[in-house]
Amino acid sequence: VQLQASGGGLVQTGGSLRLSCAVSGRTLSPWIMGWLRQAPGKAREFVASIPWNINHAAYADSVKGRFTISRDRVKNMLYLAMDSLKPEDTAVYYCAARHRAGDGSWSFWGQGTQVTVSS
Repeated sequence: VQLQASGGGLVQTGGSLRLSCAVSGRTLSPWIMGWLRQAPGKAREFVASIPWNINHAAYADSVKGRFTISRDRVKNMLYLAMDSLKPEDTAVYYCAARHRAGDGSWSFWGQGTQVTVSS
């Protein structure tokens, strides 16, 4: 699986951004797609995930109700719509993929995209 993220930027508190991730690979149905983030000086953390072939999303408590993960299986795209952004959402955001039958670790990563929320 190959992943290419885009869409980060600078936004004010309360604003919105949408991240995109181009997904490619021979067979995507066994994979779970996700977004993770890493803030300066902090460990990388889970944000949201969605299986490629089932519309069943999961979210970290910190973003629930503000962020929406989705995928377009025709365009082979993964998205993260972020609303009501807070300064604590500032981080490098990564799209990633893990196999649904794997050990839970994320096997493939896109390059990160910076999101900065100003107060």
